[in-house]
Amino acid sequence: MIISLVTTSLVFLILITGIIHFILQFKKRKLAYEKDKIETTQKHLQDLLQTQLEIQAQTMQHIGREIHDSVGQKLTLASLYTQQLAYENKAPQINDKIENIGNIINTSLAELRQLSKSLTDDSISESGIAELVQQECTKVNDLKKCTVSFSSDQKIQPLPYQVKSILLRIVQEFLQNSIKHSDCKNIQVALRSNESALILNLKDDGKGFELKDTKGKGIGLSNMKKRTELIGGSCYIDSSAGKGTTLIITIPLQQLK
Repeated sequence: MIISLVTTSLVFLILITGIIHFILQFKKRKLAYEKDKIETTQKHLQDLLQTQLEIQAQTMQHIGREIHDSVGQKLTLASLYTQQLAYENKAPQINDKIENIGNIINTSLAELRQLSKSLTDDSISESGIAELVQQECTKVNDLKKCTVSFSSDQKIQPLPYQVKSILLRIVQEFLQNSIKHSDCKNIQVALRSNESALILNLKDDGKGFELKDTKGKGIGLSNMKKRTELIGGSCYIDSSAGKGTTLIITIPLQQLK
């Protein structure tokens, strides 16, 4: 009877141990599956982003070339016609009007050439992230609405196009929001790199806002967060009334390979 009781207890103990082991293994496999699913989704979004950026760049370059080659040439021809009319002087009474038309055409031509140049500009591919951010800070300083200071580590590694593009858009959006809404006097922008991550730190001394009040309304903040997640980074935002706004973007270096 004692042997039977011990045997039953051992069988019961083995059964319980087996059930616990099965549950633990099931949970482990489920976590591994969820992790793999998240990584697969993240990789898909990154590939999709890369494709979208490439298509966007190709489209803009195509439009820029069309503006330069087609519209630009037609306006140049129209400008030459107006100059010829003024030179021949067949209608002196309307020479002033012809010259005005020529000036309008030339002004439009100059604007189109500038637009074409900006659309075909491949500076994001050709420049480093520090240089690109510095250019944005300089543009804001030229407006003389506030002072933007920029600092950067010298050891920042070359970044993929999509990472540079998204970081640049985040910087642009933060600068624009600070100028338009915060009434700030100073903005600090810093790029840092350590052994594990690239860190972009943006801070203004404006009037700030309560984060809880942006629920459902903070489209700009939501966009910056989503963009950061697309390149495998994290986004930290801190702000309160009267204390300015801080945005910290952290991207693990393993995401930059």
